[in-house]
Amino acid sequence: MRIAGLNDRGLIRLIPETRHKPPVLRGLVDTDDEAEILAGLEGRTSARLIAERDGSPALDRRELVFARRSHDLKVYGQTHINAAFTYTRPGGNRFNSGDRGAWYCSYDVLTSAEEVGFHRTRELGYIGIYEDEARYVELLADFIGDFPDLHDNPGHPALTPDPDIGYPEGQALAAALRREGHRGLLYPSVRHEGGHCFVAFDPGIVQNVRPGASWKLIWRGTPDYSIEGL
Repeated sequence: MRIAGLNDRGLIRLIPETRHKPPVLRGLVDTDDEAEILAGLEGRTSARLIAERDGSPALDRRELVFARRSHDLKVYGQTHINAAFTYTRPGGNRFNSGDRGAWYCSYDVLTSAEEVGFHRTRELGYIGIYEDEARYVELLADFIGDFPDLHDNPGHPALTPDPDIGYPEGQALAAALRREGHRGLLYPSVRHEGGHCFVAFDPGIVQNVRPGASWKLIWRGTPDYSIEGL
């Protein structure tokens, strides 16, 4: 596998936008003080907070991002970076297992939208109802370094569209690359033809995170969805 130099700004990661929704626990209490108590209790089971405090079998807490010098100088995106590596799907994703996450991003918002849209459509398929509206916000980040690149090997088993095949192959590849000291991987998008993606295995290489545009994905009765800017 060839090694490619990466020195790019503004790679795009889409995450669910929740600021338009009221806090999940707010309806259970009558005052802000009570809501704060509930939020503290909820934090006891937060995978991110637990990992920041204690680490996990697959993630040393020292790998995570923390405030610099003082609480007042927190890095924007700190919680988003840590969350990407501590909140995982059961069974993992294409290049990460279920016990350690990764930072997935792309060079184009349509590529990122196709990636998140695939997963949401798959979830809607489980219940058989394709009526939904989901808001996402861009997280932009910069990367620099030399990384393995799968673009010259589009037939690699890790790029198989079927998750039952592609995910185990990709996870095995990522584990091998991490053992060799690699901190990320460039690869062609599996969901968006012509799209280019990057996955960071290490929180420390995700730099200069900042918010970008907001988007809405809408399903109107079929697995096909539309994308609208907000």
